[in-house]
Amino acid sequence: MKISNLHRLVQMAATASVAMGLAVSAHAQEEPKLIINGEQEMITHAIPPAYIDGLSESISGWVFRTKETQALELDDFDNPGMIFVDQAQELWDKEMGPENKSCASCHGDVSSMKGVRTVMPKFNEKAGELWTLEDYINDSLTTHMGMEPWGYTSTEMTAMAALIGNQSRGMPMNVAIDGPAAPYWAKGKEMYYTRTGVLELSCASCHEDNYGNYIRADHLSQGQINGMPSYRMKNAKLNGIHARFKGCVKDTKAETYKPGGPEFHALELYVASRGNGLSVESPSVRN
Repeated sequence: MKISNLHRLVQMAATASVAMGLAVSAHAQEEPKLIINGEQEMITHAIPPAYIDGLSESISGWVFRTKETQALELDDFDNPGMIFVDQAQELWDKEMGPENKSCASCHGDVSSMKGVRTVMPKFNEKAGELWTLEDYINDSLTTHMGMEPWGYTSTEMTAMAALIGNQSRGMPMNVAIDGPAAPYWAKGKEMYYTRTGVLELSCASCHEDNYGNYIRADHLSQGQINGMPSYRMKNAKLNGIHARFKGCVKDTKAETYKPGGPEFHALELYVASRGNGLSVESPSVRN
């Protein structure tokens, strides 16, 4: 099979990184700890679940960032993603829609959402399908508040996901992949390892086979999503999980899937399971 120029570049970068001593194992020994606000330490390294192939260690994307980017996540005052969390807090308390209700009308203080992010996505028994955090948010808006659903990757949606995720910060990811969730997980795994696009790359090509190496100016991570939504320096905004998936697929020059669609739901479950044991960091800061 013909190997793309980008794939060759990745392979060359991998060889160069080994020669320069940039292997992740060495890098991990030198890295600082992620302690937010000087008091809350995140789990940035974890033993992967037994069902995950190809990883000897699960590593947060924070580890692979520059010292300058890492520093932004150490203090909420410096973290640009917290601006969106504050905006979502206002929405949480705001009475909206025909029912004139707020999120707080049913759920009380947003701290009641502690632990929710750690198990997302999960199978919704009543709906009979896999739901992400965004699905639950839209269900609350439409069913209980009489509102129109928010766009899956809209500013309001991503900010609310960050606010809810922030309540679980420091808690380990623990998504379930058994029972009715199993078929979705299997589909997500298949997608993760399938090469697509003009460049013939899969998710694993970068995030499993070459994490820790450089491609051009980018330091490849494992693509973990425990920190999502993430504020990206590249586009200066908060980015949700499916928006990031869409960007990755487009980078392979393949036809991408719709955010909120069944394909990305399955992929989210599989990728989330690769990070079980890592702390929720939402909102994280990435390149």
